[in-house]
Parts: sequence; C-alpha cells; structure tokens
Amino acid sequence: MTRIDAKFAALKAEGKKAFVAYVMAGDPDYDASLEVVKGLPGAGVDIIELGLPFTDPMADGPTIQLAGQRALEAGMTLERTLQFVRDFRAGDDTTPIVLMGYYNPIYNRGVDTFLADAREAGIDGLIVVDLPPEEDEELCIPAQAAGLNFIRLATPTTDERRLPKVLQNTSGFVYYVSITGITGAAAAEATDVGPEVARIKAATDLPVIVGFGIRTPETAESIAGVADGCVVGSAIVGAQAEGKPAAEVLAFVKSLSDGAHRA
Repeated sequence: MTRIDAKFAALKAEGKKAFVAYVMAGDPDYDASLEVVKGLPGAGVDIIELGLPFTDPMADGPTIQLAGQRALEAGMTLERTLQFVRDFRAGDDTTPIVLMGYYNPIYNRGVDTFLADAREAGIDGLIVVDLPPEEDEELCIPAQAAGLNFIRLATPTTDERRLPKVLQNTSGFVYYVSITGITGAAAAEATDVGPEVARIKAATDLPVIVGFGIRTPETAESIAGVADGCVVGSAIVGAQAEGKPAAEVLAFVKSLSDGAHRA
C-alpha cells in the first residue's frame, strides 16, 4: 500500500473528501518553494502534486507554464526536484507526493534509474501526461513494479470505448480533467462534472479526483461534493506568482482545503 492508498483509506474512514494542491517545484526559487510545500499539510492538503519543471508543458496554461520557466531559470532540474522531495521528507514522512510532469526528462535520466531515485526520494505516484496507455510498457508498468502509483487522466472526451483502456493500468486515483483545454482556463461546474464522475466510478473502484477550473473555496466544495476530492493548481501558483509571502499563500490554500473538506 502506497502513501496515496493509505491516505484515501483514512479519508474514507473519516467520511472526508480529498484536497490535492499542485505547486511547481522551485518556483520562484528553491527555498521559497520549499517553504510553501512544507506548509501545505498544515494548510489541510491531503496530497501534494508537485510539478516537474519542463520547457514544453503542453497540457498547462500560461500560469503554470510561466511557473515552470521561473523554476528552470532559478536552476531547477530533475535532480534538484528529487532533492527537493528529500528535503520535504526530512520533516514529513506521511503526506503523499505525486510528481506531475512530462516524459522527456525521465527518458533522459533512464527509466530504471529514475524510478529507483524517485522511490528513494519519497515520491509516491506519477502523472506523466504525454504517455498514453499505448505506451504503458515504457514507464507505467515499470513504475507500478517499483511500487509507485501511476495516475491516469480521463477527460470529457474519454468515451466509453476509450475509458477501459485509460483505466487499465491506472492506480492510486483517477484524475478527471473537468474541462477541455489547458489548466487555468474555464471554470469547472459540478452539474457537468457529476455525471462524468459517476460514469468513471461505474468502471473502477479507484477514487476519482477532479482538477482544472477550480479557483475558489466554493467551487472546491461543489466539485468535491460530486467526486472523491478535487485538485487546485493554477490559482495557488498564481498567488505565488503575485509575490505573496508563504503565509498568505498558505492561508489561501487553507480556505480551498476547508471548502473541499466541507463537501
């Protein structure tokens, strides 16, 4: 059982929904980013989704693209991101961390080396958005064998024929993308999301977490109310981009997690 599996089991026992926060590793710099990430569990974050900076983040909107650029300019690499996780783990051995990124840096490092390093650093799961299920032998199956969850995205365009393929080797949870398009674009609507979550849950026992288009405590509450939890990314990254101090960013995160946990 990974930390992710254990977290969902604990939340289910408490009758609570999950709140997942996305932040870009190393934005705007290593120390400022680590201060925020270390504060996330205390702000009510159940699972941390940690962005791996990359030069061509095709699924991400301008807010997260710019965060990645800032992190890269500040010297973040895959190696430093792994060290970032180790530094977090020095004070927190329980909060699950999902590394979200793209395949190129992992391929460059070598899959076996990366998976061993990720496991040692304390990463629990991976979201690699540019590897479709047809490429599962490339990373997904080796990751599962190494004890890491491989989390797949389902979208409004994932139809009944495609869904079983998407779910085939997924573990940890299913990440439902509430809108078509990039991160930080349109607003998620519970009336649209609810039936889609029900459709996915009819096909899997895994928790379904909804992301994209959630920017307020009210939306976090309404979306978590029709799913097993929600993810907020661009709104948090945007608060960091405004230069707000860590305490202010974490207060905003707490308002979002409170919303999700009210559901």
